[in-house]
Amino acid sequence: MEKPVRIILTGGPSWAVVPDIWEVASLEDEPKVKLLCGNAYEHFEFLGSYSLHEGEQLPVYRWCRRTYVAE
Repeated sequence: MEKPVRIILTGGPSWAVVPDIWEVASLEDEPKVKLLCGNAYEHFEFLGSYSLHEGEQLPVYRWCRRTYVAE
């Protein structure tokens, strides 16, 4: 089993509590991620950019949209 890839999450609404760092199985398997924040999902997408975080070059996933949980 491969080691998870640490990623940086950036953007989105200021009130949403989203971690700065997240883990995905791989960039190929998870080019998009969605996180549950209250009654909505915040969606992030990898667009090919990287940033230095604590000495490690990490992929940056940028916020792209929000969808709401169906009741």
